Amino acid sequence: MTQCLDLEELPSFIGQLNALQKLDLQGCSTLKELPSSIGQLNALLKLYLEGCSNLKKLPSSIGQLNALQELDLRGCSHLEELPSSIGQLNAFQNLYLLECLNLKELPSSIGQLNALQELDLRRCLTVKKLPSSIGQLNALQELDLNGCYELKELPSFIAQLNALQKLDLSRCSKLKELPSSTS
Repeated sequence: MTQCLDLEELPSFIGQLNALQKLDLQGCSTLKELPSSIGQLNALLKLYLEGCSNLKKLPSSIGQLNALQELDLRGCSHLEELPSSIGQLNAFQNLYLLECLNLKELPSSIGQLNALQELDLRRCLTVKKLPSSIGQLNALQELDLNGCYELKELPSFIAQLNALQKLDLSRCSKLKELPSSTS
């Protein structure tokens, strides 16, 4: 990962870049927030924020990114929550939350991501439970929970994920049993 400029914020004119398909801000460790105008990027397919360790939250306008397919938040260690508007991303396929150390839970709206294929929660140390709405992710192929130390139970809705090809539960040290039924 290359180091980004020492940006603390993006200018609001970023929303005027109507043809922008990829926004790569990897390594912008000083970036604290994204402007709400980012929701105007109608052509945006990929948003890379890996290593933006001071980013605490995403603007709710992110739910307006109708074309967004991939969001990479790996290493956003101060990220505390995802906006519920994330459930509006109809084209969304990949969500990487690896090492989002302060993320405690996912919004229930995540179950509305009908195209989501990969959900990476590796080393999200403070996630204690998953919302039951995850059982609605019919396209989900990979669910990585490796190192989710606080996860105490795997809900029965996991059995509803018919497309699931990979489920990684390694190093989930508080997980004592798997659900016995789908009821």
